[in-house]
Amino acid sequence: MGLKKTLEFILNHPLNKTRKYDALQRFFKWQVSSRFLPWPIIYPITDKARIIVKKGMAGATGNLYCGLHDYEDMFFLLHFLRSEDLFLDIGANIGSYTVLASGHCQAQTIAFEPAPATYEFLMDNIRINRMESRVIAYNMALGGSEGSIPFTTSLDTINHVAVSGDASAIDVPIKRLDTMVGEKIPQLIKLGVEGYETEVLAGSGDLLDRYELKAIIIELNGAGSNYGFDESLIHQSLLSHGFLPYQYEPATRSLLRLEAFGNLNTIYIKDIDFVKNRLRSSPKIEILKQSI
Repeated sequence: MGLKKTLEFILNHPLNKTRKYDALQRFFKWQVSSRFLPWPIIYPITDKARIIVKKGMAGATGNLYCGLHDYEDMFFLLHFLRSEDLFLDIGANIGSYTVLASGHCQAQTIAFEPAPATYEFLMDNIRINRMESRVIAYNMALGGSEGSIPFTTSLDTINHVAVSGDASAIDVPIKRLDTMVGEKIPQLIKLGVEGYETEVLAGSGDLLDRYELKAIIIELNGAGSNYGFDESLIHQSLLSHGFLPYQYEPATRSLLRLEAFGNLNTIYIKDIDFVKNRLRSSPKIEILKQSI
């Protein structure tokens, strides 16, 4: 992302709109300090959870600039999850969602991250939050079959199952989701695998039919076409399993029903009354001195 788009994202972020000067200060302070002090910092993403931020980490620096990089989706997780829940973080990257789920909400998490170097940062974030007893993290990809698959390693938050023309790819193990979770049923799944969502769901067995699973945050941004997948079929499949697409407004704790999936993340929900009650009953959370 270029400088102009980065600044537009920061200044238009919901947590920065009324505090743009503070946001710019955080941005320029990090740009300067990360050049002269090249080691990582530990940033308190909430009062109960921390992440390691290092120069070049787009997702991590997004949290530093904006409090929560993915405003609606991360607040949905924070307001929805409870300590007795299980969360699946598929495409965990450095673990921002894992840290919120198991560090702040104290839920159990099973996380999957295929890129070895990124997986090490995920493990570091698990350790600094002392979440080892609540998080199981696997250094592997998920799909509809088992074996190995080429995976990119140099694209930060958009590493993906390699396609023709991708450089810096290595072979990583790939397993089916139903094999890895067994009888464990999550209440919430975050699924963001840069277009490979169709294959992940193909390996999920009957998970979508389980009543315990209430919501899925899924990235449907058109990247599935890189693998010949039609992402509208995922939408239709989720509808057939009783899920409906929503957008979350954290400040009002309200859910807006959508007619179709968006071009970034979409939250699919079933048992809407249960989810609404959870969201409304969650305590407020302070991010960047704003209580939401």
